Amino acid sequence: MPNIKSAIKRTKQIEKRRAQRASQKSDLRTAMKNFEKAIASNDLELAKSTLLVAVKKLDKAATKGLIHKNAANRQKSRLMKKLNAAANA
Repeated sequence: MPNIKSAIKRTKQIEKRRAQRASQKSDLRTAMKNFEKAIASNDLELAKSTLLVAVKKLDKAATKGLIHKNAANRQKSRLMKKLNAAANA
């Protein structure tokens, strides 16, 4: 535990940010899982709507620095690929 006042404040800020980021990442993973469930159930309309939500959350996470922009693009690409495969099947 730090003794210096600024270090104590820093520790509090870090813990607060860590909790916020964990929550945001959890929301992101939940959105992606909802899309996966929609694809698994062969419901294309639901899949399209959940894909839009997942893409929006990925873009927002990349903009805020929660995940790297290339990681967000890679995930979006994989989700789109799954949707296209389900639509063509």
